[in-house]
Amino acid sequence: MGQAGGTTVPKRVSIVVFRECDPSIIYGVFDTLWAAGRLFKGSPGERLLGPSIGGTPLFEPRIVAAEHGPLELITGVSIIPQDSIDEIDETDIVFVPNPIVLTPADLHALDRRIIDWVARMHEKGALICSACGGSLVLAAAGLLSGRETTTHWSHVPVFRQEFPDVRLHEDRILVQSGDGHNIISCGGASSWQDLALLLIARYGSGEEAIRISRFFLYQWHRDGQLPYASMAVNVVHGDAVVLKCQTWLAQNYDRPDVAAEVARVSGLPKRTFDRRFRAATGYSPLAYVQALRIEEAKQMLETGSDPVDAIGREVGYEDASSFSRLFRRQTGISPGDYRRRFRIPDYIRSSSQDARPGG
Repeated sequence: MGQAGGTTVPKRVSIVVFRECDPSIIYGVFDTLWAAGRLFKGSPGERLLGPSIGGTPLFEPRIVAAEHGPLELITGVSIIPQDSIDEIDETDIVFVPNPIVLTPADLHALDRRIIDWVARMHEKGALICSACGGSLVLAAAGLLSGRETTTHWSHVPVFRQEFPDVRLHEDRILVQSGDGHNIISCGGASSWQDLALLLIARYGSGEEAIRISRFFLYQWHRDGQLPYASMAVNVVHGDAVVLKCQTWLAQNYDRPDVAAEVARVSGLPKRTFDRRFRAATGYSPLAYVQALRIEEAKQMLETGSDPVDAIGREVGYEDASSFSRLFRRQTGISPGDYRRRFRIPDYIRSSSQDARPGG
């Protein structure tokens, strides 16, 4: 934070909103940054007594849009921007939340006025942050060319297609790039919490970041995004032969030597098939099969109680150690850890069964 006549000046944070955003990240970031410094005041001993509004704020968050007036978001919820981009000539931090972008057409439909404004704020020295699909906005603004970033795993196909010169790390939760790390992106959904805590630690202290994380029950996503990612399957590619093979693989992924067999199903020479399959889906046939198998194994771990070895055999791996190695490579954690993290809790399972007719 800066100083003005001996008084600490909060960092100005412009949370910029597109019509395509959903409100969860917008309000989550706003509330978290608003609370930083405000909720805990006094000596360390006094802070142990709990939150008490009246401390010195670290940030002054504001919701910003292209224009004034109610803005109906993609979820149908309306939001009232506090400022318009034309009113803000300078700011300390720009935070771009999560426009929902599933196709190149969605990306091109985003309000160009906001994208250009983000680029101007970067030129004037603002720290630029993005969450989830917000990194697509940064790329569209020309801020990520030749640089590293991350995004929500579901945006990866569009990102790679539209911005091949950006080094995308979809497995990582946080990526800092640019001169002096003046561009920070975080991955999908709740990873904005990691980014908000990073900002609190940078402009306040690590102790304040810990206090805020405890108050809001936030947890660092230390294992990255891989455990949360699902296979992004491209079926809108216009190659009828590859689509036929994808349909066949969905029913036969557990067969032995399936990668060779699907090439025969295609009716094409293997090298031609491999080339066309990769061009259409982004995967080699073998990598596609492995991803399908791991996706099925993840669902079985989430919903069932079969032993890990049995699940490996069910999806096509007779050797348990090979299955475990591949699972860890694809998800970043072991099958057992995945089950402990993502299996539906027993109290949820039992209550949902009790609520069913005749339960």
